[in-house]
Amino acid sequence: MVRAPVISLRVGDVPAGMVDDWGRDPALVATVIRLANVRWDVSVGGSQYLPRRKGALIVVNARRFALSPIYAALALSETLHQPVRFVGRPDTAPIGAFSRRIGGLLDHPDEVAGALAGGQLVVMGAEHGAIGRVDHTLVGAALSVGVSVYPAATSSSPLRRGARLEIGPASKSSRKRRGPLSELELADQVRVDIAMLLDELGE
Repeated sequence: MVRAPVISLRVGDVPAGMVDDWGRDPALVATVIRLANVRWDVSVGGSQYLPRRKGALIVVNARRFALSPIYAALALSETLHQPVRFVGRPDTAPIGAFSRRIGGLLDHPDEVAGALAGGQLVVMGAEHGAIGRVDHTLVGAALSVGVSVYPAATSSSPLRRGARLEIGPASKSSRKRRGPLSELELADQVRVDIAMLLDELGE
């Protein structure tokens, strides 16, 4: 397993009770990770594909009520010993405030682009389903700041603790384009790559 160097703040770099530039509280995250480990025992593979010196967008398959982006972000944060954020923070209290403190970002291209440009790893979920639609506007946010998009397959059960997160190499469009078509084609390619990872997991 390759340990990725950190561009921004590691867990523990922010004093207790303090939050980083995106509102994440590392002391609270450490507590949430301990609680999450009671629910999920996540095996993480493929983290060596992630960049060492810049941000990256990681797209996972998501099932309704499975909380895949959240447990994936927490497991990666624990594996890499660095902050990993997830997309899907609601903009309402009190859940929204809590989600921000554990690394949640709004489902908005500007907020995602800002975190990626700041060297952050960000996990987003595809729409619910086997492999739902991938939001091309968030893929476009990654393209706009020059970071790569990585497919990732998640597997979990509502009745068992065992879960899996498998990250693949960065997705690449078959054709080089500029403009809106580039993000649409890359979003479609990410779906294809997630499907291949799920096949390898036997899902």
